[in-house]
Amino acid sequence: MAGVLAGVAVGFGIHSWKKNRPTADELERRRRLGVATTGKLSDGTLTEVRGECLIFSYDVGGMEYTAAQDVSTLSAILPDDHWKLIGPVTVKYEIRNPANSIIISEHWSGLRKRQGDSSI
Repeated sequence: MAGVLAGVAVGFGIHSWKKNRPTADELERRRRLGVATTGKLSDGTLTEVRGECLIFSYDVGGMEYTAAQDVSTLSAILPDDHWKLIGPVTVKYEIRNPANSIIISEHWSGLRKRQGDSSI
């Protein structure tokens, strides 16, 4: 009887853990929020757009970084023609891990307004 109760308890625990753990989208939102809140600024360049992925490069302490950011959940705050964004941007990066970086989040944008573009 004790074995059955232990099995039920373990099963319930696993079910609760899976049910309450954050989704991949939620984890990415939390990462963006953390970098946007505490990140340090650097100049960068948005070099390429592949679907919903923005590819950018930037320098920190003499090291050049190239990163990509999935912006599929941020499409409501981006212009329809993502290719218009290519060019200079401001990057926020984590001080202890400069490879952890963003160019846009829900509450911050490093995208620069282009002449004649009112969408950013």
